[in-house]
Amino acid sequence: MPYFDAASSAPLHPVARQALLASFDEGWADPARLYREGRRARVLLDAAREAAAEAVGCRPDELTFTSSGTRAVHTGIAGALAGRRRIGRHLIVSAVEHSSVLHSAELLEAAGGSVTQVAVDRTGLVDPAACGEALRADTALACLQSANHEVGTEQPVGAVAEVCREAGVPLLVDAAQSLGWGPAAGGWSLLTASAHKWGGPSGVGLLVVRKGARFAAQGPVDERESGRAPGFENIPAIVAAAASLRAVRAEAAEEAARLRELTDRIRARVPRLVSDVEVVGHPVRRLPGVVTFSCLYVDGEALLHELDREGFSVSSGSSCTSSTLTPSHVLRAMGVLSEGNVRVSLPSGTAEEDVERFLAVLPRAVTAVREKLGAPVASQVAREEDVLVVDSLGKRCPIPVIELAKVIGDVPVGGLVRVLSDDEAARLDIPAWCEMRGQEYVGAEAAEKGTAYVVRRVS
Repeated sequence: MPYFDAASSAPLHPVARQALLASFDEGWADPARLYREGRRARVLLDAAREAAAEAVGCRPDELTFTSSGTRAVHTGIAGALAGRRRIGRHLIVSAVEHSSVLHSAELLEAAGGSVTQVAVDRTGLVDPAACGEALRADTALACLQSANHEVGTEQPVGAVAEVCREAGVPLLVDAAQSLGWGPAAGGWSLLTASAHKWGGPSGVGLLVVRKGARFAAQGPVDERESGRAPGFENIPAIVAAAASLRAVRAEAAEEAARLRELTDRIRARVPRLVSDVEVVGHPVRRLPGVVTFSCLYVDGEALLHELDREGFSVSSGSSCTSSTLTPSHVLRAMGVLSEGNVRVSLPSGTAEEDVERFLAVLPRAVTAVREKLGAPVASQVAREEDVLVVDSLGKRCPIPVIELAKVIGDVPVGGLVRVLSDDEAARLDIPAWCEMRGQEYVGAEAAEKGTAYVVRRVS
């Protein structure tokens, strides 16, 4: 069964499996002890730290192993903010950061600090100049992901790092998605990553704090990992993480070129195979194996189930799932279509024939979902003077957009359709539909219930 969700978690690399099993025999003792077994464990831990540091491009004593990438982010942000508390309590993040960063930002705000979210363009790209404009005298820290986890867009880390350096503000880079492909560019101050993203075992994160960066560890500490990650080190997992990082780096250049060709194929062919599709994310500045697209008139959860039945494991940032009532914060920040969203993230070694079979399966999967949804009759349609009103209250995406599409032809060119909806996704999806179909999105208006989205027929 083709697994196309490597951006969530990559399959365990064979080198990681070998290193994990081998280190069980030597890495079980306490590396802080001076007897033979402890010394053996310390040798393994030190060697893993040196290998990981070489891959990151830092000194071994700057690198801490944590229990996860999320823990690395939380520890890194908290420690950097505490280390610069005399400067201020202002944090800068991009609007498309991983939830671990945004949750840390929420915690700072709850404690009385302030946060500035830097907007992105429609491709998910941050403007370094906008980051510079967000800097203030009391800015303690800025955070920027190296590449986005949902759409694959690579950020201008080097340029943003230079802007921050000139202002004397440290930059924390979340390199979880990109570290397996290469080191993060630029003069960053802190970096985080997660082993299961590059084919290492889960439960191992990296936190790098450059020498000279002010940092004050928060919470109870002990003597392990420079006081930044208390608790007994999981040496077998750490050894496997470092070994697999070195292995994937050795394969990265060749595999990146191969996967990029496959994702370029998906980006080019999906819009030709499936009607009403928007491919999202930057067309050039993106991770090798990630491609994301959204389908009009499709329920995201239903489409994922259809593809699963066909043997493909993919993920979605769509709001149309049972687990969330709001669109992905990444898609919302980009202002792109959120319904029927599919993220394909190819792991290393993905076969060309699996991609071809996916492209063959996708059109009928989308068609099946659209047929199951139907194109519901807009049963509650009324006219207010020269405006056609569609009552979609209580209906979740993509139904409001389907009902809009069904009635737009019933008004003359220049006429208006007023769609009533209380689904948050409509705020993104109706403007996105207008852009895709050449209609004019007039704007949103307050309504007695929900929101009224006004569309003018142009063609």
